[in-house]
Amino acid sequence: MFYQSTRSSRRVSDTAAVLEGIAPDGGLYIDPALGSRPFDWQGCLSLTPLAMAEKILSHLLPGFDRMGELVRRAYEGKFESADLTPLVKVGEDFVLELFHGPTAAFKDVALSMLPQLVTAARVQEGVGDRIVILTATSGDTGKAALEGFHDVEGTGILVFFPDAGVSPVQKAQMVTQAGSNVKVCAVRGNFDDCQTGVKRAFAALSGDALPAGCRLSSANSINIGRLAPQVVYYFIAYAELLRRGEIALGERVDYVVPTGNFGDILAGYFAKLLGLPVGQLVCASNANRVLTDFLETGVYDKRRSFLKTASPSMDILVSSNLERLLFLASGGDTALVADCMGRLSSEGVYRFPEEAMERIREDFAAGCCDEARCLETIGQVWREQGYLCDTHTAVAMAVAEDWKLRRPEARKTVVLSTASPYKFPAAVLKAIGGDLEGDEFAQMERLAEISGIPIPRGLRGLKERSVLHRDVIDRDGIVDYVRAQLG
Repeated sequence: MFYQSTRSSRRVSDTAAVLEGIAPDGGLYIDPALGSRPFDWQGCLSLTPLAMAEKILSHLLPGFDRMGELVRRAYEGKFESADLTPLVKVGEDFVLELFHGPTAAFKDVALSMLPQLVTAARVQEGVGDRIVILTATSGDTGKAALEGFHDVEGTGILVFFPDAGVSPVQKAQMVTQAGSNVKVCAVRGNFDDCQTGVKRAFAALSGDALPAGCRLSSANSINIGRLAPQVVYYFIAYAELLRRGEIALGERVDYVVPTGNFGDILAGYFAKLLGLPVGQLVCASNANRVLTDFLETGVYDKRRSFLKTASPSMDILVSSNLERLLFLASGGDTALVADCMGRLSSEGVYRFPEEAMERIREDFAAGCCDEARCLETIGQVWREQGYLCDTHTAVAMAVAEDWKLRRPEARKTVVLSTASPYKFPAAVLKAIGGDLEGDEFAQMERLAEISGIPIPRGLRGLKERSVLHRDVIDRDGIVDYVRAQLG
């Protein structure tokens, strides 16, 4: 089995795709036959979460040996819930809680698995080089990647985050990260600047430009090894609905996903291609509504103001994973995808063919939620349902309400909850009428007093940890910084 670049005919094994992270031509690796190979999706539904992960990942990445062992190393004893991603009923809908891992964010599901895949691929490909992970983060990916890769033999990791674009809790999680192989750097700019800089580093530091004995890879969802594990929790949610008698086998379920880089929702589409009865995948955007506009108009236009919101992980104007959907919706037209990505880079805008957009809209819908409604939703859900959600989940809940009013048929709805409310305590406290006195660490304690919900273990005592990373650079300095760190 091979993986292909979205921008050319370049094809590599699945193990090589995980090691490379991004193709040399700038494209993202994808299985061009995704959905055409038989998969026993029904057999998955009776399995435990870990067995389910083994079965799904073995199908998506069949070149990896001993997948069951890799899965156990990734997850056993690391999550606060044995279900990995528990499903909670809130009103008439269901919330899939993805934040019970080590860093209290959904990225833990994938980034607990990716280091196992990278190290296994390194062995299977016979690579003796050190694998250096380059990662841009809007808040959660960075810490989850650091948690997964710190002190992993044969690897190093560099994380870049927007200096004023993450919450104090998220920043503290990253800059206090210990590990002999980790480096964290703030960037004077936004997430798109970080992401663009990392992509430029991949392009500039390849081949002979790299120091001997060193290779670059990525922990962002541009890496297929990061995206593939996210498919699993769509199956977990469906299986739990089935177990509770909420749905019949084969009944379709809608999933509403708060997303900025389009990876979390694309994983749901992969699940659908594997046979899971997914109804509509609803893309929930915050005030940075570039994805909503694209899905509604077919025009992707990043030439707009960048807004800082209370849901910073969605403060993104360039959604990298959308490229994989363009490839699939165009029937694998790499020239079209390359042209669109080139136009986005040079002109800031592209239009996708309407015929392909019609195919996309068969599976995807979209909606957005502004700041005021986000906070209003947190307060309303807390008062009426006794459920405390973070700002990103609130965006999805608001969009879910809108979607149910306009969808053609009634279906069970699952909202993906991507982070613990304790990662954004100031915004959550404000929404429920709490006292905002003190810093965010004091606000976490106050939120625990009000809600009665324990602070996640990965966030406890965060304020007392020593700051280990203080570097701050301009957005144009990322390539030089990486070069210097590589020696």
